Amino acid sequence: MARAPRILHLLLALCFLSSSSVVVASASGAADAFVGCLAAAGVPPRLLQTPASPSYDALLRSSVRNLRYVAPGIPRPLAIVAATEPAHAQAAVSCGRRHGVLVRARSGGHDYEGLSYASLDPRERFAVLDLAAFREVRVDAARAEAWAGSGATLGEVYYAVGAASRALAFPAGVCPTVGVGGHLSGGGFGTLMRRYGLAADNVLDAVLVDADGRLLNRTTMGEDLFWAIRGGGGESFGVVLSWKLRLVPVPETVTVFTVRRSRNQSATELITKWQEIAPALPRDLILRVVVQSRHAQFEALFLGRCSRLLDHMRAHFPDLGVSRADCEELSWIQSTVYFAFYSSSKPVELLLDRIGETGRYVKAKSDYVQDPIPRHAWESTWSWLEKPEAGLLILDPYGGRMASISPSATPFPHRKGNLYNLQYYSFWFENGMAALEKRMSWVRGLYREMEPYVSKNPRTGYVNYRDLDLGTNELEGNVTSYAKARIWGEKYFRGNFERLAAVKAMVDPDDFFRNEQSIPPLPAAKGWSSI
Repeated sequence: MARAPRILHLLLALCFLSSSSVVVASASGAADAFVGCLAAAGVPPRLLQTPASPSYDALLRSSVRNLRYVAPGIPRPLAIVAATEPAHAQAAVSCGRRHGVLVRARSGGHDYEGLSYASLDPRERFAVLDLAAFREVRVDAARAEAWAGSGATLGEVYYAVGAASRALAFPAGVCPTVGVGGHLSGGGFGTLMRRYGLAADNVLDAVLVDADGRLLNRTTMGEDLFWAIRGGGGESFGVVLSWKLRLVPVPETVTVFTVRRSRNQSATELITKWQEIAPALPRDLILRVVVQSRHAQFEALFLGRCSRLLDHMRAHFPDLGVSRADCEELSWIQSTVYFAFYSSSKPVELLLDRIGETGRYVKAKSDYVQDPIPRHAWESTWSWLEKPEAGLLILDPYGGRMASISPSATPFPHRKGNLYNLQYYSFWFENGMAALEKRMSWVRGLYREMEPYVSKNPRTGYVNYRDLDLGTNELEGNVTSYAKARIWGEKYFRGNFERLAAVKAMVDPDDFFRNEQSIPPLPAAKGWSSI
């Protein structure tokens, strides 16, 4: 069953030695020293690319999902290390520290603000550690577990799980080209979250290269660091190479539907009612909404048969008018294709396509809604959505399992008390400042308009929907300012931000792993009682 083409086609875009020993040198000198150090450490030359290399540009762009960050004038890495084994990642970290070259790890390249492959500071000397080769997925169906490399995509994980068992799944996002490393380290929510929580809630172990170049697992890294990388942004604490995942049971047949309602088909009233209905539905059912142009699209996944789903809809949301003809029964792995490619008739092998659609510019923002937004506010939102430069809104309901997990269980704090996550998303193809300013103005303007109706003190957001408008880091000496980072950090992590900073001070006190929104080391004077 094909789904409504225009709004769903647009969704495809959704689918990132101590400091005193650092040697001060020119960028070219630092690059030469860094590459020489890697070669001496046994990293094959074919895995090292500098701007003078013929394959540098292609490798840099190989998983870029936002052309804003490969535009002229954006600082580029002085080298790219296409690691194929843990020793290469260890060498990149050790050589980087020795020669004053920071390392940014890239798994899938989906960071909305390009922080895995770009810098906003022209003075920063950095290299990209590309993890695309760390893409193996090993499934143990008997134990309901899997190991996945950080460079694997969600689609590759889903495909491997589906091939191993029709009765197992992994709860993560809807976009199959998203890299495992970034998704899990930011939390990771998707269509199974109301039943099984976040992707990060289902991580059992991890293998990480720390700031001293050591290869650690959960036992050797300790529980504080293991806590931090499951939602606190792994890039602040080290380079996570692989993750051990808990697979979850699903019925062999699940049901999906997509129901589209226009503004003149009571879309405003339906969205208004949805806000309280969706978070309170049975946890085996998720009903999300995508709003674009003059339409609201209601998309559902139910872990069961259509007949039971229709019973739930009649009992909880009869106004939506879902019928048997709207339902489609299929396997869980087919449902991932349905949400990713807008049709269940497409082959599951499409999940293995690592490239997807690129070649576009992106800006996104996010909010958490804790009280229903009034009808009049939704009515006024249509004037924004009907503009020629408009993007779309995505509403993902929480509740269920999400509401029963402690806000401090992982760094992701947005649990009980949040009705849904609201994403503002814009993408465009035109190059140039005029298109950029028009699209950015739309996203920022609508975000500003919604301020009275969303979370407050602080106004929160989701770290995997990275937004540099919330604030960027500043250095004090050669370490990120804790006070400056709190401005954006508590918006993503609320009360967990201080603990994250305490872990950072423990494992990377010299702040080697840093970017524009990395966790800073907690100043010694503040301390932290539980670490």
